[in-house]
Amino acid sequence: QVQLVESGGGLVQSGGSLRLSCVASGRIFSINAMGWFRQAPGKQRELVATIPSGGSANYADSVKGRFTISRDNAKNTVYLQMDNLKTEDTGVYYCNADMTTAQPGRVEREAYWGQGTQVTVSS
Repeated sequence: QVQLVESGGGLVQSGGSLRLSCVASGRIFSINAMGWFRQAPGKQRELVATIPSGGSANYADSVKGRFTISRDNAKNTVYLQMDNLKTEDTGVYYCNADMTTAQPGRVEREAYWGQGTQVTVSS
């Protein structure tokens, strides 16, 4: 079973830092783009940052200069280093990965989501 598991969320004061991790596991042939999205209460899920298998990362304007996305392909893991956190960064953070995986009788490429990890920034 292919899955993404996030960790690293928690409660932090404004100006603080957190580091999120997301590990992909299962019968994975390849991982293309990986990324982080977030959803605040009462709002739609939004892109935070993405990183392709090769090339430059992409960030939402609201997090540029404060967040850094990186990945370790050998470990099938993507990270999100979040510095200078603000109260408006509060939300559930979801990992996303575009993966090619082995399914019964076929190979399939699709997007997978993690279960989410809560990040709360207090003032």
